[in-house]
Amino acid sequence: MAVLRQYELVDRVLDYDPDADEAMLNRAYVFSVNAHGTQKRASGDPYFSHPIEVAGILTELHLDDETIATAILHDTVEDTVATPEEIERIFGANVARLVDGVTKLSKIEAQTENERAAENLRKFLLAMSGDIRVLLVKLADRLHNMRTLHHIPKPEKRRRIARETMDIYAPLAERIGMYEFMKEMQTLAFAQLEPEAYESITRRLEQLKEGSGGDRIAKIGSGLKLILSRGTIDAQVSGREKHPYSIWRKMQERHISFEQLSDIMAFRAIVPTEEDCYRALGIIHRRWPMVPGRFKDYISTPKRNGYRSLHTSVIHAENRRIEIQIRTPEMHAEAEFGLAAHWAYKQSVAAEATERPDKPDKAATGGRDTPGNTRLRPDAQHGWIADLVEILDTAATPEELLEHTKIAMYQDRIFAFTPKGELIQLPKGATPIDFAYAVHTDLGDQAVGAKVNGRVVPLSTVLENGDQVQVLRSKAQVPQASWLNLAITAKALAAIRRHLRNEERGQTVALGRKLYDDIVARLPATLSAGARDEALKRLKLPDEAALMQAIARRTLTDGQVMEALMPGSAGADLAHAPPQSSAISIQGLAPGVAYELAACCHPVPGDRIVGLRRPDASIEVHAIDCRVLSDLAERSDEETDWIDVQWGDKTEGAVARISVEVRNEPGALGLLATVIGQHKANIINLRLDNRDAQFHTNMIDLEVHDSHQLMRLLAALRAADAVNAAERI
Repeated sequence: MAVLRQYELVDRVLDYDPDADEAMLNRAYVFSVNAHGTQKRASGDPYFSHPIEVAGILTELHLDDETIATAILHDTVEDTVATPEEIERIFGANVARLVDGVTKLSKIEAQTENERAAENLRKFLLAMSGDIRVLLVKLADRLHNMRTLHHIPKPEKRRRIARETMDIYAPLAERIGMYEFMKEMQTLAFAQLEPEAYESITRRLEQLKEGSGGDRIAKIGSGLKLILSRGTIDAQVSGREKHPYSIWRKMQERHISFEQLSDIMAFRAIVPTEEDCYRALGIIHRRWPMVPGRFKDYISTPKRNGYRSLHTSVIHAENRRIEIQIRTPEMHAEAEFGLAAHWAYKQSVAAEATERPDKPDKAATGGRDTPGNTRLRPDAQHGWIADLVEILDTAATPEELLEHTKIAMYQDRIFAFTPKGELIQLPKGATPIDFAYAVHTDLGDQAVGAKVNGRVVPLSTVLENGDQVQVLRSKAQVPQASWLNLAITAKALAAIRRHLRNEERGQTVALGRKLYDDIVARLPATLSAGARDEALKRLKLPDEAALMQAIARRTLTDGQVMEALMPGSAGADLAHAPPQSSAISIQGLAPGVAYELAACCHPVPGDRIVGLRRPDASIEVHAIDCRVLSDLAERSDEETDWIDVQWGDKTEGAVARISVEVRNEPGALGLLATVIGQHKANIINLRLDNRDAQFHTNMIDLEVHDSHQLMRLLAALRAADAVNAAERI
């Protein structure tokens, strides 16, 4: 493959930016060639050909010299002996910062693939939030890698790279409006992920061209141009078939075959002004019937990535549907290259304003008055990146970060308005909860209701395009677990989960303190002042809160905590404390016969019990009133034997399960632990089973001596102020 020569690359940049730092570009080219040396790519080409080609792709977008230098150098720190300090010394702090942001992080040590992917994404998002050029270089890097993907010999590696491209990089390109990058990435990834479908669709597209003599698109395009010219609109018209992945996705979504698709062809009319866009639309709709529901006005209401155009579908000759997009030349540049077009435009306008500060050339600005128009500023086009960066601080796990990122990038948008008329873009299916968090996190946290178009509605209401939404708030409100079923935006889900985690952590620590106090009370002597700090060192825990969480979650036994606090004390407590593993004996079974206490009814000493023998299974011991026994008695086809058993003399206790519904208020869990501790029962497992604004239900497994102790405990729990209900399971 012929590699762009040094002078060719530099000349490309100088053609659109005569003031570019030619010396820096030359240094970068030579540095990259020398640094990569004899390294080869899977294709057999010299490795330095890749960064040079990435830079070539970016020159087509007319990006500035620092971005081009970054593209040339982007793999040197990772794949050669070059250092960030060396890059900064030779090329300056800006280029060094950009190179660091683009550098892939394959050397990060992580336990799982998800953790590594999440960590790469984390640093990447942070870098591009500081300078969007990082994203532009990264997308060009991925595009060139996809163009050469077929050289990689291992199919599983090709599929992994293609899946990552489809899941992360193509949506990123779409979100900043770089549709040409997105389409090519999707097509190349589709060929790897669904090779049979790709071959089938491309073959049918070729057959469609041959069947029409190859001129059907040209004929329709010429007719469209003629119709517009008769209306005194000078339009550039082009047409094409939709790309294979787009066709396949529609086939999947609509559950139809290729032959049933009616809008395979798409046409674009580029007209001089915004006014001409609407005039052209009227001419087209008067000539051909519009397909209901297929008209979209992205000029008056641009997409979140700044995309502007009119879209319509009409029924052309032979009842064939065709899609038509109408836009100005400036809109077209933005549609093809998205935020990259904004960046290049901003650079050129700034230069012209410097030369002619008094009279900016309107022809160069597409008829706009000022270079400061918000649509032209890259920072006005990627507010969604700020949302992703906020998610970095709230995601608890790598899986959650990846999930939220995909949500934020993928979903189609609707538009809703604040009472003051501010436009808020949301995914389809969004609710007032999503709207509130989109406005501000504090507003989301305090939402108690909403008015949509002046009418009070539940927070579960799905918003429609054009709704005006007023969020009703209260400082006493906090996020509720039930909101996780209402919200669909990544920002809202991340904020709700963060609050719930913090609240649960506080309650767990409070429960742990109660249990800790009970453990300390059972020690044979008073603790010394530094005993707890020493215990933390012995248990290898970072702080007191971690100890309390470990006690509450039973990841540490009472004996382990006692030994850590006062070595040698755990043995003295065994005579007084309920055993951690209770000794069980059953009379009526032959010695050595395997049995287990049934998990469905959790029998404890004092319950009437029965043994149940199933084929090829150990004997299960059930309480006599267990529902499982009732079900078996009604089925005659079940091969089971009933065995008369009873508790043995050596039984010291067993595990019971209870359900306790307590008020959702501070101190409720602490009170629960206190009552259980006062009745000498031992919590071995606690799970939050259900939760709403008023109550939460805890499922608790307890070690008890017998059913009498359990009944006294349940009675005490029911009498407690914070407890609404307590039942044995």
